[in-house]
Amino acid sequence: MRIVTPIPVHVVTGFLGSGKSTLIHELLKLKPVGERWAVVVNEFGQVGIDQAMFEASDEIIVKGVPGGCLCCQLAFVLQASLVNLLHRHRPDRLLIEPSGLGHPAGLLDLLRGEAFAGVLEVKEVIAVLDPRRLEEPRVQANATFHDQLALADGVALTLVDQASEAQRLEARRHLESLWPPKRWICEAPFGRLPGALLFDSLPRDERHDERPAAHQALAPLAGRQEEPQEAREPEPGRPLFQRGESLGHVSLGWRWHPDEVFDLDRLSHGLGELAGELRIKAVIRAEAGWWLYNRAEGRVSLTESAWRRDSRLEIIGESGRLPEVEEIESLLEACRLSAVPGS
Repeated sequence: MRIVTPIPVHVVTGFLGSGKSTLIHELLKLKPVGERWAVVVNEFGQVGIDQAMFEASDEIIVKGVPGGCLCCQLAFVLQASLVNLLHRHRPDRLLIEPSGLGHPAGLLDLLRGEAFAGVLEVKEVIAVLDPRRLEEPRVQANATFHDQLALADGVALTLVDQASEAQRLEARRHLESLWPPKRWICEAPFGRLPGALLFDSLPRDERHDERPAAHQALAPLAGRQEEPQEAREPEPGRPLFQRGESLGHVSLGWRWHPDEVFDLDRLSHGLGELAGELRIKAVIRAEAGWWLYNRAEGRVSLTESAWRRDSRLEIIGESGRLPEVEEIESLLEACRLSAVPGS
């Protein structure tokens, strides 16, 4: 791989529902005209949905890597994907969003390893933090949540418009108590960070970041070097279902043929009846076009989407706390209107 100037790489980490995709979406608006940037999105679930948030173009390349954690199960897959992406597109800048349950240590080791020596330059690792998460016992009990913050060089406080002043102050107090100290802590309302934090970002210190035992146990088998084939396409009226489980969480995912149409109001209401702690993401074709549904910590956003490949739904929750698959599929079928002929 012949790269004269190393490509800057920015890793944006953070727990489930903390606003990583929103922050990267805003960072993409800072891209200088004529530059080509690449975004690699890793999702814990088997069905990639976050990539639908990003509108790909000749100057913005989007690569989804669903189905696990980049630091362990998907390390070889990521390496193959990056080699292909760099050869084919030669981006000027690379943004990587690991899964919200992913530990950044293994990913950083890969990016700084022999395969990308002189090719990639890892810049400051950015962690995103919703200040309110520090008050949630189940989040506080998660070691990966704390490690993501501890390994970060800078922290962006997201969703600050929904946090109280006391919660924002407590988040800063907590972050300022961590060692090594953060290079910067900055509020990022609606995911917006000052451009200088990206363009003036310093290289990350050459340190050894140790993965915890739970992630080390998920390391892929040696020799799994090939990127998996694209998942088969769903047929009209026959959605594809995928289930994944690791790190104490379960993902349930469905994909439908692009001609399938849903009643968006009915679907939104039905999903709203599911337990509030579930993480739910979807890109859905409705009568009024394509829509991105995003629910984190009970908060729902619904925005128009440029995605046209297929309809997708992902539900993520702690093991033993998800509804039965049959219950969810009954809800989904009740919301499906029909297939649009000839579309």
